[in-house]
Amino acid sequence: MSFDTLAPYYRWMEMVLAGQTMHRCRTAFLDQVPTARNILLLGEGHGRALVECRRRFPAAQITCVDASHKMLDQARRNIARHQLSSARIEYLPVDALAWQPPAKNYDLIITNFFFDCFPAEQSKILVEKLAAASTEDANWLVADFQIPTQRLKRLRSQLIVWMLYRFFRIATRLSARALTPPDDFLRASGFKLSRRLENDWGLFRSDWWQRDPQFLSA
Repeated sequence: MSFDTLAPYYRWMEMVLAGQTMHRCRTAFLDQVPTARNILLLGEGHGRALVECRRRFPAAQITCVDASHKMLDQARRNIARHQLSSARIEYLPVDALAWQPPAKNYDLIITNFFFDCFPAEQSKILVEKLAAASTEDANWLVADFQIPTQRLKRLRSQLIVWMLYRFFRIATRLSARALTPPDDFLRASGFKLSRRLENDWGLFRSDWWQRDPQFLSA
């Protein structure tokens, strides 16, 4: 799976698909989470969330992980274009499934439009791995597509998501064929949902998950 081919066009594709909605989903709770010291951006892509993280947390260490070298190049250019400091930003061009993050290291994890790229068994592995890499006071922000329950909204979202998967399977050899919400995996790994916002007739959602004190004390 590689997004290198799409990297130069991804911003344009996003604007055509959703305008600014996807970016609003990425940043829905960023101004509300506590000050972070060590941030992990996983599957960051072209760096729009990275720019907002650097603005919000200018002193934080930020680790930006993406399997696509060209997407990370876009992220670097985004930081430079906005005249933000690249100090304490680490760019890792690695496969998230193969990467082993340091234990109990990150107090803010951000996975925007990331889990939709993986089938259920791989999402489970990733959540467990990332939970082990998070601190006991960690926050986790998730933005992604979803299929709402209401009939008309569900049918609309199913059609859009089906078309997206058809395209990305051809363009990037995406292994996933359907959305697998990470909610159950997050709860099983010691996180609880704090807040959720929906956008565009329920097609998009933004989640703020927090460490569950009861899980840690069990």
